[in-house]
Amino acid sequence: MSKHRTDFTRRRLLQAGAALGLGAVAPASVLAQSGKAIRIGYQKSSTLLTILKANGTLEKLLGPGGAKISWHEFASGLPLLEALNVGGVDLSADVADTVPVFAQAAGAKLAYVAQESPSPAAQAIVVRADAPLRTTSDLKGKKIAVTKAAGVHYLLIATLEKAGLKFSDVDAAYLSPADGRAAFERGSVDAWVTWDPFLAGVQRQSQVRILSDGRGVADYQRYYLASASFAQANPEVLRVVFDELKKTGLWVKQQPREAANFLAPLWGLDADTIELANSRRSYEVRAVRREALGEQQRIADTFLAAGLLPKKVDTGDVVIWSPGKAG
Repeated sequence: MSKHRTDFTRRRLLQAGAALGLGAVAPASVLAQSGKAIRIGYQKSSTLLTILKANGTLEKLLGPGGAKISWHEFASGLPLLEALNVGGVDLSADVADTVPVFAQAAGAKLAYVAQESPSPAAQAIVVRADAPLRTTSDLKGKKIAVTKAAGVHYLLIATLEKAGLKFSDVDAAYLSPADGRAAFERGSVDAWVTWDPFLAGVQRQSQVRILSDGRGVADYQRYYLASASFAQANPEVLRVVFDELKKTGLWVKQQPREAANFLAPLWGLDADTIELANSRRSYEVRAVRREALGEQQRIADTFLAAGLLPKKVDTGDVVIWSPGKAG
């Protein structure tokens, strides 16, 4: 990426931030981080943090105060939060709403930092274009690729329940997004449940049909998290991250083509595919409110009833950070 392009994108992000009335926290406010690495975990679908990483934004804002940023990529959300739980990373990029539920069941001490407002059409069940499957009921007895603990896992269960089926009525194959697509395209599974940008990629590159998406079934709110101890000790750092995520989300929605062109070489996808994927994501970053975690509890209860959680989870039993303070 050229320096000119990076600087230009940085200017556009700053303009978006000015429109929101957001300002960067002075580096002096994070001097407590001096000499310490802030370890950030992310996935390919972590759009906003991918942009911040490419631009070196957090390094520029936090580095003068002595903080050092290190980046760690994960294939999906569950191993990312497992790393958060064992102290491998401090801060997690956005993960699907289901992932914190599994992490809590494993005893993780989490802090909710931010969320993206619902993007229900950004995940879907896809079948091959010539498949005889026409309704959700047709999935009974079929083999379906799905990523364990991802948002699509809940989408599949909730969609089946809406059609009067149980999760046990299908043959679920737990696969990563890359392995799921490979199995789907070679015909080893009858359907694949996936999310953007993987969904947009298979739509544009293969002959597929969307059987059902999350609208009316699963809100698909993505959450940014930190370890509870990191959130409580570093509210100033989280404020910087929160403000930059909010600005970047606004820029992606206001400049969809520019954002797609920027992400194309980073994701190894063409800009048209990325623009399609981004059109289905809200990228509206906002604070998490404890009273708004109702769907989190429904997700937890659904997984428990399906025998997929080892114990009941109280999704309100977490730290909730809010801009300007730890909660």
